[in-house]
Amino acid sequence: MSMLWTGMVAAAILCGLATGRGPEVAAAAMEGARAAVDLCLSIAGMLCLWSGVMEVMRRSGLSGQLSRLLRPVLGRLFPEAAGDRRIMDSISANVSANLLGLGNAATPLGIEAAKGLAKKSPGRASDGLCMLIVCNTASIQLIPTTVAAVRSAEGCAAPFDILPAVWLASGLSVCAGILACKLLSRLWRRFL
Repeated sequence: MSMLWTGMVAAAILCGLATGRGPEVAAAAMEGARAAVDLCLSIAGMLCLWSGVMEVMRRSGLSGQLSRLLRPVLGRLFPEAAGDRRIMDSISANVSANLLGLGNAATPLGIEAAKGLAKKSPGRASDGLCMLIVCNTASIQLIPTTVAAVRSAEGCAAPFDILPAVWLASGLSVCAGILACKLLSRLWRRFL
């Protein structure tokens, strides 16, 4: 990825120099860097707030209750891990963090769950591991904190007015992903 970005920057500089717009390219680069720092700082505040909310939920036991609430559904999605409480706890905590739009908090939990699922089928991606990747990639979000933070940073007066669209889009994407994962899993077993 770094090669791609380096190539794009180099191409922009070369095109700017070739067309005689070197000073404009330099000014745009500085303005872009300033805007990126402003955006990062404004997003950091929102992410700190929601990460704090997640920590309060964890310490109060609310996230554990949400995880327990999700276990029956997740047991059906991950039948090979349903008997392993540690893996199921990691998966439920990961899904809970994704529901709250805390992808940065969900990542370590997802990695822990993936490691546990990978131990069950060393050397290949099991159906459960593929399902975990699909559920993480398409994750249903009840509170899209990162998107709301970006919208707020860009001056949106109502950053959460996108909730119905987010709920619909993320719900449909998770359903499509799970369906595709289940169908491809059955199809793969037929050809083995």
